[in-house]
Amino acid sequence: MSTNVVTGCSPRDVAGARTLLFVPGDRPERFEKAAAAGAGGIILDLEDAVGADRKPAARQAIADWLPRRPCGARVGVRINGIDTLAGLDDLRAFADTAVAPDFYVLPKLESAAQVRLYATHLCRGERPPRLVCAVETAQGLDAAPEIAAASPLLAMLGFGGGDLARDLGNDGSWDAMLYARSRVVQAAAAARVLALDMPWIHLRDEAGLIDATRRARALGYRAKLAIHPSQVAALERELGPTSDELAAARRIVQAYQSANGSACVVDGHLVDAANHASAQRLLVSAGEAAPPPPALLQPDSPRT
Repeated sequence: MSTNVVTGCSPRDVAGARTLLFVPGDRPERFEKAAAAGAGGIILDLEDAVGADRKPAARQAIADWLPRRPCGARVGVRINGIDTLAGLDDLRAFADTAVAPDFYVLPKLESAAQVRLYATHLCRGERPPRLVCAVETAQGLDAAPEIAAASPLLAMLGFGGGDLARDLGNDGSWDAMLYARSRVVQAAAAARVLALDMPWIHLRDEAGLIDATRRARALGYRAKLAIHPSQVAALERELGPTSDELAAARRIVQAYQSANGSACVVDGHLVDAANHASAQRLLVSAGEAAPPPPALLQPDSPRT
C-alpha cells in the first residue's frame, strides 16, 4: 500500500499553496532547485513537458527522487491522461509506489468517474495524496461541477485554458475565455475547493503576468500555475493579501464579533455575515487564526 510520508516529514496539503511551479519530469537536476524557488508547491510533469520516448525515464527519475525530497516541500506529479498508454503506465507505477507525492495533477478530465478511478488507485494510506483536477476540454467544462464534487480528496479545480481554447475553437483571449473561466470558478466554489488558474506562457512579459493574475484573482482564483521560477515572486505577491487587506479583514472580524453577529458598519461599509465570512477566509489564507462566527442573540437574550 502506498504512503506519502517521507521519513521525518509530514505531507503538506496542496490547498495551502498559491503557486504551483511546473518542472519537466525528465530533468531531475532541476527538482531540488525548483523546490527551493519559493513557490507554494512544485509539479513534476510527466505529461506535456515530456516527449513520448522520455516518459519511462522521467517516471523512474520521479520515483527515485520522491523518497529524498526536501522536508516541507509540497511536491505533486502530473500524470498522463487515463485514455493514453502512458497514462495507464503512470497509474500502474504510482499505484504501486512506496512513496507517493503530496498530490497528483489529473489532466483533461471529463467525468466524475475518472476522478474516482484515480482516487481509488492513487490515494491510499492513512494520509493519502490530494487531487488537483484540470478542466481542459469542452466536455470537461460541461462536467466541471460533477468533477469538482467527485471526491473529498479533491483540493483544487484547475482551468486549463490552452487546450480548452483549442477545443472551443476560439483565440484564447481573456474575453473569449471569460465564460469558461467563470464556470470553473463557480464549480470550484460550489464544491468548496480552490480554483487554480492557467499559467502565463510569455516569460518576458511580467506586466502581462501581473495583469492576468489580478484579473483571475478578481474572478475568484486563489492559485495559479507557473512555468518558470522567475514568475514565482510576482505570483506570490499578487495572489496573497496585502497588508491593507489584512488590516481591513481584522477590523471586520473584530467589529462583527463585537456586534454579536449583527450587521455593523466598518470603514463606512456595511458588514454582514457574507462580508465577515470573506474576511475570515482572507485571514486564514494568510495563516492567521480567525474566530468562529458568533451566534446571533435571540431578541429576548440579555446583551452584555
